[in-house]
Amino acid sequence: MEKRIKTPLTDEVIEDLKAGDKVLITGYIYTARDAAHKRMVEALQRGEPLPIDVKGQVIYYVGPTPPKPGQVIGSAGPTTSIRMDKYVEELLKLGLKGMIGKGYRSPQVRDLLKKYKAVYFAAVGGVAVLLSKCIKSSEIVAYEDLGTEAIRRLYVEDFPVIVANDIYGGDIFEEGRKRFARIDI
Repeated sequence: MEKRIKTPLTDEVIEDLKAGDKVLITGYIYTARDAAHKRMVEALQRGEPLPIDVKGQVIYYVGPTPPKPGQVIGSAGPTTSIRMDKYVEELLKLGLKGMIGKGYRSPQVRDLLKKYKAVYFAAVGGVAVLLSKCIKSSEIVAYEDLGTEAIRRLYVEDFPVIVANDIYGGDIFEEGRKRFARIDI
């Protein structure tokens, strides 16, 4: 059974999520990949405000393709998350509560999730067209010059993810490795 959550996320919502939970997200989320993360952190280092308020928000690591006529957005599958790990703490300090991507996170990010009460969601790769059907609106809100890597504000309904890392140290990737390491082939 899936847990249904709405954005923005609160500590109470985060505290209820455990690694392995299937979740359906409804509400506004933001997109950002490597280039946007780099710009945001550089802005913070210069003492400038971010172009978006990340408090309570979820960032989806995606660079969607352009929409075809009649579509809100093109294919919108997750990108590999570990590339954003060096930027995460600065955003968590400002209240970011969730990240959506593909693949595992570093031990440092897993520790930061506990420290700042945030969660990392995994979205299934390879089903970008299906995920895009859950996106009901899309607008560029910052860094338009980055093209597909611009920051977008998406409205999603029942966007399917799995809690990969929770605030309790749970990690579906570690659990999977342990479980399958016992199988003799």
